[in-house]
Amino acid sequence: MDSKATPSKNLKIPTAHTSPNGSQLPSPRGDVKSQSQASSPSISQRSSFIETMRGIHHAPNQTRSPSLSQQALQDLINNPPVGLQDPGEAKFAGRDWRTIKIGEIIDPEEVRFVHTSTSVEEVTKILTTSGAPNMVLIRKERNMKIAVGAFDYDDLIAYLLLVTELARPAGAEDKDITDVLQRARSNKPIPLEDIKYLLNRREPPVFLEHTALLPRAVEIFGSGCHRIIVRREASLNVAGILSQLRLVRFLWENVKNFHVIERLHAKSIRELELGSHSVMSINGDQPLKEALIMINTMGISSLPVLDAQKNVIGNISHVDAQLLTTTAALPLLDSSCTHFITVILSERGMVNGRDSYPVFHVVPQSTLAHTVAKLVATRSHRMWVVESASPASSVPPSPSLNPSTNAAPPPLSLSPTRNDTHHTGPPYTPAGVAVSSGQLPGANFSGRLTGVISLTDVLNLYARASGLSPADPELQRRRRRTSSSSSVRSASVRGSLDGDGSRTSMDMTRSVGDIR
Repeated sequence: MDSKATPSKNLKIPTAHTSPNGSQLPSPRGDVKSQSQASSPSISQRSSFIETMRGIHHAPNQTRSPSLSQQALQDLINNPPVGLQDPGEAKFAGRDWRTIKIGEIIDPEEVRFVHTSTSVEEVTKILTTSGAPNMVLIRKERNMKIAVGAFDYDDLIAYLLLVTELARPAGAEDKDITDVLQRARSNKPIPLEDIKYLLNRREPPVFLEHTALLPRAVEIFGSGCHRIIVRREASLNVAGILSQLRLVRFLWENVKNFHVIERLHAKSIRELELGSHSVMSINGDQPLKEALIMINTMGISSLPVLDAQKNVIGNISHVDAQLLTTTAALPLLDSSCTHFITVILSERGMVNGRDSYPVFHVVPQSTLAHTVAKLVATRSHRMWVVESASPASSVPPSPSLNPSTNAAPPPLSLSPTRNDTHHTGPPYTPAGVAVSSGQLPGANFSGRLTGVISLTDVLNLYARASGLSPADPELQRRRRRTSSSSSVRSASVRGSLDGDGSRTSMDMTRSVGDIR
């Protein structure tokens, strides 16, 4: 059965500026039902964003990978897995990767369906608790496995911005938006079919049959696509989902068998001229809501956070939106990006910055093997390319971010009589507490931002080295930005988007140098 919306657990609208071999494949999983949660009465119009998220504890390893120690990372680079360590991968030994079918490397258990009538709250719960591939498929017929759409973190951010009235999707009818806002204020369910103008705007689904060969997937991913929905041969039924990360991980773990790719790994990213030099970024002192608006409007999935000297101090990904789906987290929208990074680190279980090693960046001299190892180990979609840290950003060793310095978060339930024993959500310091960039773990180890390398760049390189003809990924990026356009409510963000204002709050497409 498909997940059904429960009227008593629906979204309330907070104010915009609240400050506190391809043969037989196993059948994919059917519609997902998440844990049932006790309902709570409506207390105020500023109740939870998604009440059903109240009791969910996101294990750090479930959605974000922990940092690696420097030695662990070096060991991974020096001794990369070769596939044969896993008996299940032995079948690929000695095989030309160009003969492997995509159906051989997908996991049908990662497919999760919901019905078009499923509420936004319920699909959000499924998305944030299911992990890879960070996508829930939508279908019209409950007894069919035919996808008519999908819901992912890009859609969640678009919805967050809509209900907080920070941005409106371009092209949507005013009456449709008004209807959604009114129903949300009235605590009524909002099914996916009623926000279809929000879904899949950035990247329409791409389909391949499970008998297609890996080179075709490499070519598509190298052209800028992020996921492929895999169908059974001569059928519309879904067999699995292949993501860029899964394919890169497969090629990395079996690289000893793929000599064309292996030869590239010893070269530096500067030698390969890999990556882009035009990077969108945000200053750490800017409000988190501006980062979300930028991610949504510019069609990107991640932003580097910079200090005053343009050194990378952290990273905000669209997946981090899952930390904003509770009442207690709403004040974070007005807190700084630097502060939100501390929330991310806390959720990842990092309580002592001196024991961790930053893994979200590389330098121009880094080898491709080093870069891919970091991407795979951290399940990241990009690495920021940095130069030596600016001397002006030098600070003493990072102090411990231990619980004793953090005030307790406010309770998620606004009802004084509710006996809620569920987890209260991610720990974080109050939004009003100032957190300097120098206090962040890894602040002394990065450097000035000079570029970015994405999974798309890596797969585009693999494709070209293998004699394939991927399209220019920049074309897809431009289409994504066009389809993601929204009317922005935040004045400071609108100014930077329009090129107005004496001080832009975000660096939108500035050239940051040449990594070659």
